[in-house]
Amino acid sequence: MVRRIILGLLKFALRVYFRRIEIIGLEHVPRKSPVIFVLNHPNALVDPVFLFCLAPRRVSFLAKAPLFRMLVLGYFIRALDSLPVYRRKDEGEDVSRNEETFVAARKLLAGGGTIGICPEGVSHSEKRLLPIKTGAARIALGAISTGEVTDLKIVPAGLYYTSKTQFRSSVLLYFGNPIDVPPVALDETGNLPRAAVRELSDRIECALREVILNAEQEEALQTIGRAEKIFSAEADDESRESLAQELQLQQRFIKAYTVLRERAPERLRRLELRLGRFEQELIQAGVDPDDFSPPPAPLIVLMHILIRIGVFVVLIVPATLGVVVHYPAYRLGRYLATRFSRDEEDVISTVKIISGMLFLPLTWLLLAALIYKWLNWELALVAFLVIPLLGYLAVRFFEEFDKSIGGLRALAFFLMRRRFFVRLLAERKAIHREIMALGEESAIASQ
Repeated sequence: MVRRIILGLLKFALRVYFRRIEIIGLEHVPRKSPVIFVLNHPNALVDPVFLFCLAPRRVSFLAKAPLFRMLVLGYFIRALDSLPVYRRKDEGEDVSRNEETFVAARKLLAGGGTIGICPEGVSHSEKRLLPIKTGAARIALGAISTGEVTDLKIVPAGLYYTSKTQFRSSVLLYFGNPIDVPPVALDETGNLPRAAVRELSDRIECALREVILNAEQEEALQTIGRAEKIFSAEADDESRESLAQELQLQQRFIKAYTVLRERAPERLRRLELRLGRFEQELIQAGVDPDDFSPPPAPLIVLMHILIRIGVFVVLIVPATLGVVVHYPAYRLGRYLATRFSRDEEDVISTVKIISGMLFLPLTWLLLAALIYKWLNWELALVAFLVIPLLGYLAVRFFEEFDKSIGGLRALAFFLMRRRFFVRLLAERKAIHREIMALGEESAIASQ
């Protein structure tokens, strides 16, 4: 019951903090046999929350031992059936106690349960996968080789954040193809062979690379991000809405970039310069790449503008009230995220979400208490129920308002500088064709 309440609150927090959450690959998760989920770790405590809330199985997560000693957080972690991991880097920890954790994990798997683990061992802000620790492989091989478990799968789970530090960004949870775990013969001391542990760890690493964005060079990621904007702008609406397709495009770009940098560096440099010029011209025009598209028929544009204006006029007062009420809690959360992150991007969203889960309900309770004191309990109850809705309305209102302003800028650009607008559209299509051609050539060259 406690676990269900906690997961409900966490699910609500995720849905508010992230504008869009996409899940693919659920068909790869076995519904009955024991499973070990292996997850990349770019966003601190936010990462396991996605697995807790959105995996189709009940998950017990392996978490670093110091978290269990934190007053409130430790209670939540224990309520979610987590298991402690003792790391050498954490002062005063006895790493030999990990054997107890491994025994508990194998027992849980033997009962048909599932566990989650971040095999990188640490949260980070690198744009690539860190070297994999052997814990997941040791647990899996230990369970299957001792006969405690007869059918065990390791399922890679990748998290792809469009902007992991930004409120109302988007995220993809991608379950990959399961890994079979064959039993191995134990050595004469009853321990697992190191070679088998390393081999399975390598397979886990390869599987994780398939479900995440893994860029070894920072410049590759920058070029790929710019190119992806070209692709998403040229794609149809359905394609543009898919985070899975965005990730797959960027994965292909990374492979192509590596080949091109070795075999056609001059063409790659020319493409980067062309992308830079195109972006500069859009900046000079005051148009965001996401808003740069040919406008529909004039009558449709006029109707769309009139409808938007009507909606904004009706909702501006309650939306503004929602901003005024929630702004102090929002600013406090941002301040704490900046203060406690110490320039470490991977913990910013964790602090923001925890702050929101604490300060927003306190805001609602405080206002309801004041209304109760000055007026009556009926209005206080109504206020407690309505104020959160005003906050969500404010978020959606200003998101749509910002989108509308961007669309109006693009429309004004089209009407006032039509020839320049058409030339930029043609240039974008040409860049798109060039990227596609380079991608095909690099794919052939890498075979």
